[in-house]
Amino acid sequence: MTLKAFRHAAIHAAVLIVLQALWLEPARSQDPAASKLEEEISRQESIYQSRGRSVPRGYTLDRSLSDYERALSAGFDRALAALGPPDRWLDIGAGEGQAILDYYTPDYDRAHRKLRKQRGGKARTVAMSIEDRRTPLWQERAAALEAEQIRYLVGKRLGEYAPGELGKFRLVTDVIGGFSYTQRLAYFLERVLGLLELNGDFYTLLQDVRTEEGKNSPFYEGSPFLTEIKAADGSEMKVCAWLKRVSCVQVTCEAKADWQPPIEAFRVRKVCDDVAVPALVNTHYKAGTPPERGFRLRE
Repeated sequence: MTLKAFRHAAIHAAVLIVLQALWLEPARSQDPAASKLEEEISRQESIYQSRGRSVPRGYTLDRSLSDYERALSAGFDRALAALGPPDRWLDIGAGEGQAILDYYTPDYDRAHRKLRKQRGGKARTVAMSIEDRRTPLWQERAAALEAEQIRYLVGKRLGEYAPGELGKFRLVTDVIGGFSYTQRLAYFLERVLGLLELNGDFYTLLQDVRTEEGKNSPFYEGSPFLTEIKAADGSEMKVCAWLKRVSCVQVTCEAKADWQPPIEAFRVRKVCDDVAVPALVNTHYKAGTPPERGFRLRE
């Protein structure tokens, strides 16, 4: 079997495992809905593996640190600048890792001169991606830094790392990465919070969701919000409200209507260790950049 064929077979097998574990009962595997779901997951895998001109519009790989600063909640810039040598920063869905590369530049130091004097050196950083998107610039910068100062993890989703394998982090970011793409939203958040140190922060966002104020409508006419959550009785539950039901965290939600599509940015601070994330059941999935996802709260 060629390497290409082997990879194709491995992806197909992984899709079937996900289907059986998360969505379907074996007796219903021939349902039309099951076939449609398998097709959507296969399409999504094709997006993850796309290269060059085949990368679809919206699947951005080179977001800069300034993009992060504009998109994430107020306070992210200071939280990052305050990190010192004992601290670690994990960036999930990092793509080419440009945001992390920008963190190690002289331009960043000049823009944060005051906090640099307080903290001394830089934090250690980890970029995480399903695919290897490293560029020659990444290789060059990594070679110039101290060993283990900067790492790039590839080939596995967050939930596939064993407990304790990644260590602890003071700061975790996700800018239209796993939090926007995963089918297991509650489990993903649970794993992120497990990686955070006490009083550590998770900064993330979602495009096109019902905001905390609740006055907005779906950006795409005739389509649902990209991420929707229903309560157990079928009523709407805002993502912000779901996050605030997580125990041992403090949550802020910040709508940014000037983005296209509009976004809501979230800061989730872990304030104690007894974290419990309200469980969700998948109800809808349609491939995209990012995909449409529907969830229902499981009481």
